[in-house]
Amino acid sequence: MANNNTLVVPQAKAALNQMKYEVAQELGIPLQPNGYNGNLATRDAGSIGGNITKRLVQVAEQQLQGFNR
Repeated sequence: MANNNTLVVPQAKAALNQMKYEVAQELGIPLQPNGYNGNLATRDAGSIGGNITKRLVQVAEQQLQGFNR
């Protein structure tokens, strides 16, 4: 299976990584500092990804509201 998760803005990688750890901490899901999380339950990984998506949508909505003013 090919990985098509390329970032449109490569400089955003650090910010997305930081967001991943923040969301995981808020949800009480421990992530390994070395980056390997192969033992992470699918449900937990989905919770982290879903919450990141939710935050990114909120940020985009706030930016769009700023354009409409």
